[in-house]
Amino acid sequence: MKHRERGQHEPSRDYDPTPIRVDHTLAMAEFVGAANGISEAQLRGLEPRLQQVDEQIQAWRTAGSGGFWALPYDAAVVAEIKGLAKQLKEWCRDALVVGLGEAALGVRALRQALLHPSHNYFPLGRRHYHSRLFIADTLDPDSLYGMLDGLELKRLAVNVISISGETPETLALLAFIYQILANRLDPAQARESCVFTTTAAQSTLRRLAVQEGFPLLTVPADVPGGFGILSAMGLFPAALAGIDINGLLAGARFMDQHLRETPLGDHAAYRLAAIYYLVHAQGAPRQQIIMPYAHSLLSLGHWFSRLWNTCWQQPEAQRRGEWPNGAVAKAVQGISDQYPVVSKMVAEADRGCITFWEVEKFQQQIVVPSPFTHGQELAYQGGQSLAAVLSAARQAAAWHLAEAGCPSLTIKIPEVNAFTLGQLIFLLQTTVVALGALTGRNPLAPPRRDDLRKTIRGLLGRPGDAAPAQALARLSQTKTPYVV
Repeated sequence: MKHRERGQHEPSRDYDPTPIRVDHTLAMAEFVGAANGISEAQLRGLEPRLQQVDEQIQAWRTAGSGGFWALPYDAAVVAEIKGLAKQLKEWCRDALVVGLGEAALGVRALRQALLHPSHNYFPLGRRHYHSRLFIADTLDPDSLYGMLDGLELKRLAVNVISISGETPETLALLAFIYQILANRLDPAQARESCVFTTTAAQSTLRRLAVQEGFPLLTVPADVPGGFGILSAMGLFPAALAGIDINGLLAGARFMDQHLRETPLGDHAAYRLAAIYYLVHAQGAPRQQIIMPYAHSLLSLGHWFSRLWNTCWQQPEAQRRGEWPNGAVAKAVQGISDQYPVVSKMVAEADRGCITFWEVEKFQQQIVVPSPFTHGQELAYQGGQSLAAVLSAARQAAAWHLAEAGCPSLTIKIPEVNAFTLGQLIFLLQTTVVALGALTGRNPLAPPRRDDLRKTIRGLLGRPGDAAPAQALARLSQTKTPYVV
């Protein structure tokens, strides 16, 4: 397969159709012991429930619920995204995503994985005339002002993303940034510069788009939060920056077809869900550590951790006794974080589980030289690639965990490109849905955040939302503050 620089838009590229694989050898009882590992008998015993999970998922798909499954096949939305991105890129040099939570995490994951690490620093020609991509997911005035200070505001496209259309923090950022644009551009240019992304439901953001004439992209109502990374929420900013969104969706379709054609016992997403379910069902809920051994995948690890953790926020869930509180997921960086994380898990009695993400082929091949005549103690590394050193570090971490009876899994990714990233995203989304079904939860039901939004709005003085603010004021008046 021919390699090219990450970020160069080439929709016709042929990708290597090698599926992502899951190696759970070191999660099995025969390697880590019966106290923390799982057995073949346990996996077989779970198959009837996995069959029910599969039937539930097929029912959701048939009914149109959990529409992330349909996203890779929606050619009309892709055409709309590409058309709008093409119009903006005629004059746009910088793209700014304004959004919090899942919106920012998804875009950041695509940017880190699929754009050149120095993409935003390259001159226009080196970027192949694609936009630089920035993310405003903070209300910290100093950080926000510092970011805007480095942008070419007269050539700036702003994509405001809010699934609910009611997030007060996002709306505050929109008002501030739009006022800056309105001070520098005429009204028509300022409106053309801002694209809103939200659901079809009536909301403040949607009404504003319709009334003021802002371009509007829609995320399907049955695609909650982090599941929208392959919707307009993630694809439009990616298209502005030159990421191959065709390749992303092709990878997701490939994984979907691969999973649907695979027998239940070998289904990668169901096997992952089963391993996680069985490992974390033993005793109190434990941490699920996600450890990519590729820096480009760290933000995707954070995105997946958010997707996993949101699964346990469903108040209507019928919780099973095995996971009374859920297991918290956290992403850390392979190599840089492995020493403290592995040492801590080896030393603790309640160790949790680590999932390594291993990239089997990197785009750059760097060989370790032997430049020091007096450094014979370094000679053993001479001639070996950095990828080999990285692999040895991951293997060593997995071995030490296994010796201490701590289970681990490895997701093997052929290489990092748009196609494999689409595969990985679809695999992880399906895994979370299957895991939720096994534990009696529905991750496709949006978490309830309206109460928190209402309290924030009330504290800021919005009419109609004053009750929480008044309750907080009464509390502060009747309680003695503890401040030192």
